[in-house]
Amino acid sequence: MRSVMCGLMATAALWCGMAAVQTAQAQDKTLYVAAYGGSFEQTMRKDIIPAFEKANGVKVEYVAGNSTDNLAKLQAQKGNQQIDVVILDDGPMYQAVALNFCADLDKAPVYDQLYDLAKMPSGKAINFGAVGTGIVYNKAWFDENKIPAPTSWKDIEDPRFKKKLVVPPINNSYGLHALVMMARLDGGGETNIEPGFKEFKDKINPNVLAYEPSPGKMTELFQSNQAVIAIWGSGRAKALADTGFPATFTYPKEGGIVLGSAACQVAGSKNAPEAQKFIQHMLGVEAQTALAVSAGFGPVNKTVELPADKQAGIPYGPEQVGKLLVVDWDTINKNREVWNKRWTREIER
Repeated sequence: MRSVMCGLMATAALWCGMAAVQTAQAQDKTLYVAAYGGSFEQTMRKDIIPAFEKANGVKVEYVAGNSTDNLAKLQAQKGNQQIDVVILDDGPMYQAVALNFCADLDKAPVYDQLYDLAKMPSGKAINFGAVGTGIVYNKAWFDENKIPAPTSWKDIEDPRFKKKLVVPPINNSYGLHALVMMARLDGGGETNIEPGFKEFKDKINPNVLAYEPSPGKMTELFQSNQAVIAIWGSGRAKALADTGFPATFTYPKEGGIVLGSAACQVAGSKNAPEAQKFIQHMLGVEAQTALAVSAGFGPVNKTVELPADKQAGIPYGPEQVGKLLVVDWDTINKNREVWNKRWTREIER
């Protein structure tokens, strides 16, 4: 009997030892997540990452950069990827999928809770949040100078905003959306971008203080009163307003454009199971609520319920999201490299 007990104890000790080793190995794992900087990074570090690390015993290293930067990192690391999860705007994510940088998403119950808007056709990436591109302005400056609030995309051409307008460059989705809308309003569009370039060159450029891609720098330009109006996203505008700055966001009467933010597990990731879990974690109710409240991302999880005072400034629910315009990413991505070069040569020269 004693030998049996000793055997059982030895077996238990062995299992405990194996469990301890597995736990230690999990805690030794580092998951590399490449995503946006600015207010989004702050929300991720404060509200999203700690809960994931605690639940999974994994350390998360955050690699900050805009979508263009992070897509370039994937291209530079091809064949030896150092990033496990990449977060990109929807347009660059279509490119990442086409370049085979994304692995198939595992099946999980949380995906059944999402709006159709969240699901990308490839099954390799998922939109975890939606914002809208429109106009943000300094309400206090507008009131002081008795200038009515902007209501149209064309309002950024007003000479009263000379050297007070900021627009991201077109390698950033906000700037690209502005170019497309200017083309559409002058009879063109994604398949005829010429009117958009002409509008920027002739009528918008004189007002531009900077073609600024950095959210942090954009915020500084507003806070120093160098900039009073900009093309930007609803989430970025909300983050600026939450600091107490009199920033107001508006969708132009011609329509705002939806900007999805997407995540994928990088193909070749050394931590594929943890990467899949991280993406699923971002789609859960707690993470979706935090992204909405702190970073201004419209929830894509249908089960998220936000109080009325937290819904302001973000696309929320099927009706609001449904009113936003969409762009033709297939056409855009075929032409984007040429457009970027032309933009640098003709607009930002």
